[in-house]
Amino acid sequence: MARSPNLESVSTRLQRIAQLAREDRTRVLVSLAHHIDMDFLREAYRRTRKDGAPGVDGLTAAAYGENLEENLQSLLDRFKSGRYKAPPVRRVYIPKGSDPTKKRPIGMPTFEDKILQRSVTMVLEAVYEQDFLDCSYGFRPGRSAHQAIRRLRQDLMSMGGGWVLEADIEGFYDNLDPRHLRDFLDQRVRDGVLRRAIDKWLSAGVMEEGNLSYPTTGTPQGGVISPLLSNIYLHKVLDEWFEATVRPRLNGQASLIRFADDFVVVFELEADARRVLDVLPKRFDRFGLRLHPGKTRLVRFERPRKTEPDRPQRHEEPRSFDFLGFTHYWEKSRRGNWAVKRKTASDRNTRFFAEAQPVVSRESACTPGLAARPASPQAAGTLWVLRDNRELKVPEQCASLGQEDLAQVAQSPLAHIKLDLGAVQPPSGALPAAQSKDLSRGLKVA
Repeated sequence: MARSPNLESVSTRLQRIAQLAREDRTRVLVSLAHHIDMDFLREAYRRTRKDGAPGVDGLTAAAYGENLEENLQSLLDRFKSGRYKAPPVRRVYIPKGSDPTKKRPIGMPTFEDKILQRSVTMVLEAVYEQDFLDCSYGFRPGRSAHQAIRRLRQDLMSMGGGWVLEADIEGFYDNLDPRHLRDFLDQRVRDGVLRRAIDKWLSAGVMEEGNLSYPTTGTPQGGVISPLLSNIYLHKVLDEWFEATVRPRLNGQASLIRFADDFVVVFELEADARRVLDVLPKRFDRFGLRLHPGKTRLVRFERPRKTEPDRPQRHEEPRSFDFLGFTHYWEKSRRGNWAVKRKTASDRNTRFFAEAQPVVSRESACTPGLAARPASPQAAGTLWVLRDNRELKVPEQCASLGQEDLAQVAQSPLAHIKLDLGAVQPPSGALPAAQSKDLSRGLKVA
């Protein structure tokens, strides 16, 4: 029988790593891999999903667990000695957006690779959680998309609205430059064993329909460590730059809210918004990233005002924008005050329900042998269609799915359903982004 992980020992080590990182945020940590031992791997195994699709080796979690202790000991020895070889990532595609020709690539590592990636992620999280800023919410312990949305509403209400820079990074996971990522890691973590493993994952290659390729940029969507590496990248490229360089040079209030590679910036003043919009593409270009020209725009989101007293009491038409699967807009509250409200973005459930017919009823999905019968989309919830078919187990809406969840959907019997888990559509009526050299004066790209 496999031994249970010593959770107290693992927790103590992670706390010690976090303390060292917190005491001096400029300290470079060179000795971290010794914390990863058998107890650490057992805990990483416990935290790794067991119902995901297998990787290129076809080995399932159940098969790996039959000889768990021997497999983990072998993995530890290869990791510490440098003999571990990162296997290629199996790539599949799921629909993206409303265009049926667009697909989102999802990578599927082997189960053993997931365990080791989870171990390294646990160590790196203990370090970088001391550095990450409050504006970052995606794929971080104790943070969620709902918290990001609440923060966005609070900032908008405190400013009385303003101008929203709605941004979309084009192909972020495919264009992430490993050279810059290594430079960012050098500033905090230089443990040779950990860095060697990360380099192997970045260059492991991709297996697609039997063909093996080795992309020179990007990190596979689906890898356990990929969300953390993307957070480290954007922490340096966007978060720190905005807080340390941009915000002090603005004349009004401004707030950045980021969830993984999706972010919006809220400005009190239009002039500040246009200055940042002018310089942001230059900043991203330095690090191999590009803003999508058709999905990045400035939205006027001021609180509606009454017209002059001698004119009819009309209100300006409030504008709206989409973020994390919700449409945000102004509406009168019950007390008659203007407030920021939100509703599910129209392109989310509409497309799903339109293409999910027929769906399996709750009884037939949960009871073996019971004949399936169609259920109306109004009576069916998006999640129970997936959850009760035992293909996906998540507590909240699809907008909060992680990378491994997406890989599960791609391999499920419901994969033909065109789930829109990609970027939301840009709002209509948004103002064009004017480019002004005068307004951008004073902001630095570096």
